[in-house]
Amino acid sequence: MATTESSSHYDHLEKMNVGDLLKNINAEDQSVPLVIENLIPTIEKVIEEIVNKMRNGGRLFYIGAGTSGRLGIVDASEIPPTFGMAHGLVIGIIAGGDGAIRKAVEYAEDDPKQAWKDMQDHKISSKDFLIGLAASGRTPYVVGGVSDARKHGVTTACITCNAGSELARHVDYPIEVVVGPEFVTGSTRMKAGTAQKLVLNMISTVSMIKLGRVRGNKMVDMQLTNNKLVDRGMRMIMEELGVDEATASALLKQHGSVRRAVDAERQED
Repeated sequence: MATTESSSHYDHLEKMNVGDLLKNINAEDQSVPLVIENLIPTIEKVIEEIVNKMRNGGRLFYIGAGTSGRLGIVDASEIPPTFGMAHGLVIGIIAGGDGAIRKAVEYAEDDPKQAWKDMQDHKISSKDFLIGLAASGRTPYVVGGVSDARKHGVTTACITCNAGSELARHVDYPIEVVVGPEFVTGSTRMKAGTAQKLVLNMISTVSMIKLGRVRGNKMVDMQLTNNKLVDRGMRMIMEELGVDEATASALLKQHGSVRRAVDAERQED
């Protein structure tokens, strides 16, 4: 039996009080980062390959179904506002299309040929990098997608939560985050989902740092899409240039980003 489907270490959950339920879920969650720690060498190789691809005009794709697919879309959608990357450089694709982000599409994950068709809408090529996301490691949409992509020269990785999965056998860089049985048996939106989210955070964040989208420890290319981010941008400029709030506000409005504001002011100096 797959680890993600094996029986929970806990039973009679309905008889536990709320406090015990929360403590036990939290105890299970704490095991996830420890598992990921042992996989850092593999994750490092994946990031190095992604950075190399993107420096040479390539893109990063995620494909998945259900929770895994939604996690990929969340990660991809946060890249432009957080790091100022153009839309379409990190792309999340979910089985069943965008409608499946909010509502499950029946049997969408069972077609092994659909993912490649979906990727063709974005003209994926050997310049790009693809990560397949499937906690089970056997989702036909994802296994078929990485297999077809690899046949066409696309470099591939996966994030799965079972060892020795079919998905892992079809990629160049398997990341197998085996976090054990779920608190609620088979509910991979829990520890497995947390594991996938943490690895995605690592991959996209470190890739963006190595692509020059962070200066010091600041998101200097973030999009100024709300008052909170405008205020954060002003504080960054004030800290970096030693100017007052009014000056920082004027510079930010003039240049449209923290990076451009700071660079322009330093050139004048």
